[in-house]
Amino acid sequence: MNPVIKLQKLTKYYGEQRGVLDLDMEVMPGGVFGYLGPNGAGKTTTIRLLLDLIRPTGGSASVLCLNAQADSLEIRRRIGYLPADPALYDSLTGKQFLLHVASLKGGVPWSKIQRLADRLECDLSRNIRTLSHGNRQKVAVIRAFMHEPELLILDEPTSGLDPLIQQEFELMVKEVKADGRTVFLSSHILKEVEDLCDRVAIIRDGRLVAVEDVAAFKARSIRSLELRFGHPVPQNAFQAVDGVRNVVVNGAVLKCEVVGSLNRFIKTAAQHEVVDITVHEPSLEEIFLAFYREEDADASA
Repeated sequence: MNPVIKLQKLTKYYGEQRGVLDLDMEVMPGGVFGYLGPNGAGKTTTIRLLLDLIRPTGGSASVLCLNAQADSLEIRRRIGYLPADPALYDSLTGKQFLLHVASLKGGVPWSKIQRLADRLECDLSRNIRTLSHGNRQKVAVIRAFMHEPELLILDEPTSGLDPLIQQEFELMVKEVKADGRTVFLSSHILKEVEDLCDRVAIIRDGRLVAVEDVAAFKARSIRSLELRFGHPVPQNAFQAVDGVRNVVVNGAVLKCEVVGSLNRFIKTAAQHEVVDITVHEPSLEEIFLAFYREEDADASA
């Protein structure tokens, strides 16, 4: 399979100010790909380069096997795009605006648009200029999804949406994935990425620092464990086990942290009578912050 998005040494400077630097990345078709990073890391710059809204200083980008610059009009026809700051026609109602966009896309049945509006509790009869930020965001979400594009590029998509509508939005993304289509999701909300994404890239200060499966990313994370044994255990029984650190033994209770696989730790614990075990699985946010701390430590060294 060919990647739906491919970056090769993609670089953008704004004068002397860094945008993104030497990005190399592939997004394969199907599934949800998360693009993670704090505000200002370069996420939106990357997306604007993909859509030819700005031009690169160096390197190249392709979308759906098309050149991001030479074929930008064809790319925009085939994708769904939700920008971080969507521009809508304030003089139109939601219905008028979406019908206009649908005509540019080759036509979308009104019944399909209305179903999306019902799911998002979006009143399309109102003039766009009268809508709150959250309701404007709903119109923008409908615009991105309504023509069932083969690739959705979503930049901070749940901004302004209330929690119940966020749940419906996540269900819509999962339906796109189940349909075999692809979602490229840029976000700084780690819980959102954790719930939706199969694979993630982390960008920091304009540079990619990691690209891997969410499962693999979490597998090499740090877990906190507490075990209660049927009898007191010696502290040195666990201190020499690979990946185990911060061991504290209080009689028959052991507390520690395990980095990566639990296999060796579990084999050691099984040599004693285990009465109870509690494992704290870290969230993606905890892993993300730990990853950044490691990067800072490496840079300082």
